Amino acid sequence: MARPAAVTRMRARVLTIFSGDPNGQPAWVRALADGDDEGFFGPGSAVWEVHNGIPTVVAGIRALLMQTLHPGAMAGVHDHSRYKEDPLGRLAGTVRWVLTTTFADRARATEVCQQITRLHEKVRGDYAGSDGAPASYSADDADLIGWVHCVFADAFLGCHETWGGPIPGGADAYVDEWATAGRLMGMADPPRTRDALHAAIASYRPVLRRDDRVDDAVRWLRRPPLGPGAGPVYRIFFAGAVASLPPEHRRMLGLRRPWWPAITATRIGLGIMRRLLGTESSSMAYTKARLDRLAAASVDR
Repeated sequence: MARPAAVTRMRARVLTIFSGDPNGQPAWVRALADGDDEGFFGPGSAVWEVHNGIPTVVAGIRALLMQTLHPGAMAGVHDHSRYKEDPLGRLAGTVRWVLTTTFADRARATEVCQQITRLHEKVRGDYAGSDGAPASYSADDADLIGWVHCVFADAFLGCHETWGGPIPGGADAYVDEWATAGRLMGMADPPRTRDALHAAIASYRPVLRRDDRVDDAVRWLRRPPLGPGAGPVYRIFFAGAVASLPPEHRRMLGLRRPWWPAITATRIGLGIMRRLLGTESSSMAYTKARLDRLAAASVDR
């Protein structure tokens, strides 16, 4: 049965937001069918389970909120990012990195991380430290690489535990597996357990702060220009991301937990989005095509 036209338009809009293509099949997604191995993770892995889940939609918002608290990361975004002028382009770039690292063969996953690392070499500057004195930042600093890795891992894991299903091997397996992405991005010793992940995030507490730039970024994240139709759903997901944050981090961001049942509303919204997009993403379909090809070739040998 054909989809109603309104549903088709909405589906195309959502796929464009996340992938840059109305069919959800840009060149980088189609390239997941290429390659000579199953990648760094593979079927049955904790990373596949978490990153193939619909809660990643909310995890992206939660991770961006957390990133703003590090003044070096916030300065880099403020000085070098075009997130206000091209929010969908920046979002699609982040989605490309996550899904390529997760599902592509090892060579392609390594390549996309190296591309981002090369871009980071140009992201540097100064910001006012807590004492008012200038402090330098560089996106390829180990400190900032570690912060970004940890808040992404924490957001993916926290949102999946809130709205997703069981994780093969549990939370520690996910953190341990996704440490591979941290190393690919240049982190020397990424955390390998959930407790170590929480300890790593806590270790940044002395440098985290809220200032005018953070408030500006949070206001923008609350209502980004996503176009017609997406705004009301996004605002539910934003509220869900805020509700899922630990209370300490909400306070640091100047946010309050919504008075209404944002966790439940987000669960309903994610369920609707799952039905809209289908049970299998284009990324997974092309990845399975690669694995099927490799399996057939091994049988023919």
